[in-house]
This record gives sequence, structure tokens and C-alpha cells, in this order.
Amino acid sequence: MLFDSSIRKELARSFGATLVVLITVVMTMMLIRTLGQAAKGNVSPSDVLLVMGFTVLSHLSTILMLSLFVSIVGTLTRMYRDSEMVIWFASGRGLASLVKPLLRFAWPVLLIVAVLGVWVWPWSNQQVQQMREQFEQRSDVDRIAPGEFQESSDGQRVFFIDKESVSSESASNVFIVDNSNGKEVVTSAKSAHLRVQQGVRMAVLTDGQRIETKPDGAGLRISQFQEYALRLSDGSSASAEALATKSQPTAALLASDEPKDRAELGWRLGLPLAALNFVLLALAITNANPRAAKSTSLAVALLAFVVYYNLMTVGQSWVVSGRMSMLGFLLGLHGAVLGIALATLMTRHHRWSPRQLLQRRAQVPQGASA
Repeated sequence: MLFDSSIRKELARSFGATLVVLITVVMTMMLIRTLGQAAKGNVSPSDVLLVMGFTVLSHLSTILMLSLFVSIVGTLTRMYRDSEMVIWFASGRGLASLVKPLLRFAWPVLLIVAVLGVWVWPWSNQQVQQMREQFEQRSDVDRIAPGEFQESSDGQRVFFIDKESVSSESASNVFIVDNSNGKEVVTSAKSAHLRVQQGVRMAVLTDGQRIETKPDGAGLRISQFQEYALRLSDGSSASAEALATKSQPTAALLASDEPKDRAELGWRLGLPLAALNFVLLALAITNANPRAAKSTSLAVALLAFVVYYNLMTVGQSWVVSGRMSMLGFLLGLHGAVLGIALATLMTRHHRWSPRQLLQRRAQVPQGASA
């Protein structure tokens, strides 16, 4: 009991401190990144804090995994340097006996990582995507100022209005240049007003004309109209089409056979498996050499985390390209890392060395011949 409680108390202190530091660093980075997106016009300035919060929440599973990994490595390194591990080993405790207290401490974190990866990750990404879409949809109208030429968010339209009334839903002397669909269309109208039909935002132009020009200048088409409706946004279908794969619910990914959906599903299911492997890897690779620098174990741990995390990203891209299946990705990467961690742990627990294994292998035929 003393062995388990002492380790778990120190792990809790180290994990809490590491988590606070990492969240602070990530929040600072996300704030700078979100401010840059707001300056470019991709995010509304009023939604900066919300976007930053949802972005940090979506990356919280990775932060928890790294905090757990670093806290275990740091705690074990201190125990090695202060000769506490020698005392535990001398009292009959092997290295494998640390697995049980580590898992007792880590299982709530593993459960939270699973919940974050399966449910919170797509929800937070969906909230960020919706805020960006809402800002892009309303920006083309909201940014228009009377007497000024204004460019749309995608750079394909230029607007000009001569607004006589105070109402924000109507305008006069409207001029629009549209360069989408491979042709240039110049539309002018005496007046315009906004209308919403079945969730679709429309700009209705009245008493105007359209001049359509092909890029090669081969033809010119002029048409006049009394009323012309221009769609500004599609509140339902556009949002559904623009949602990224990472914003889709896990249930939708389970029902899909698309490679990109299977890759995203493998990523989410692999997060708790990776967190479990990090616990075993921390125990297997941590060691302290009095002649080496104090940060050697931590540097090795960070290198292992970066390599493992990048392999997860590479495996996900392989599933998207069809080079491997989702099950092969999970078994090939996470299963292989689990096997390496257990093999290393058993080797250190029994204190095997390559020389001893070779000597035992050489002694077998000698005993048989005798």
C-alpha cells in the first residue's frame, strides 16, 4: 500500500503541474494563431476567444497524453536518481510491479482521452467550422459600405452600393462584378433588398441589367431584368457540404466506407490506445545515469512522443490513400508499439542482456552433449 500510494501521489502532483504548463502554452499559441486568422478575415474578431477555446478543447486529448507521459517519465527519473528505485528493487519489487500503480493512476486519464477523441473532438471542430462559415456567409453583406468598392471574402466579387435609406435590408444603385465560373459578369440595378426563402439568403435586384463576358473576349451577352435574385448563402446545404471530415460524428464515420472517414475513425479510436502505450513506454524507457545529464530521459521521452505521434499522422494518410486498412493501421502501429514496450519492460524486469542471452544459447548444446 505504501508503494502504490507514494507513487500515485507524486504522479498526481507532477501530472497537475505539467498539465497546467502545457495548457498555458497551447492557449497562448492558439490565441496568436486565432488572432492571425481574424486579421486575415477568416474568423470574426468577436469570436476569437470562442474559437481559441474550442480549438484548445479539440487538442485536449493530445495535451493529456503528453502530460501523462511526461509526468511518469519525470517521476521515475527522480526515483532513480534519489535511489528510491534501488530500495524498492531491494525489497522485492521488480520493474513490472510498477505497472499496476501506474494503471491505477492513469485509467481516469485514459477514459477522458477516449471520450475526448470519440465525442468532444468532432463536436468542438464542428463548432469552430460553423462559426467560420457563419462569418464568411455574412461578411459579404456586412462589409459593404456605401460609396466604397468592397471585395468579397473569396475574392471573386466586387460590390458597390449607393445607400440612400437608413435600413440595412435595402440599397440603391447597386453594382456587382462577378468573376466566378470562368467568366466575368457585371450586374447593375437601381435598387436591391434582402430576402430569406427556405433558409436561403437572397439579394433581390430590381430594374437592372447583366453584361456577361467570356474570358477570351469572343462573345458578349447583355440582358435586362425587372427582378433578379442572387443567392448569398445556403444555411443548410452549404454548411453540411463544408463540414470537414474531422467534424463528423463518430456514428457517421462508423456507417461510412469512405477511406477518409475510415482514416478519421482510426485516428479517434487510436487515441486511447496511444495513451495506454505511452504509460508502458514511459516505464520501459525511463532510466537514470548519474554521469548523464538530468534531462536525458525527458529528451528521449519527447523524441519518442514526437515519433509516435507523427507515425499516427502518416498512418492516417496511408488509410486515406488506400495503402492500408483501418484495422491494419490500428494493429500495425499501436499493436507494434505495445509489443515493443512489453518486450522492453520484460527485458529490464528480468535484467536480461544480449550477452546473457547469447551465453545461455551457447550453453544449451553443451549441456545436451554432456
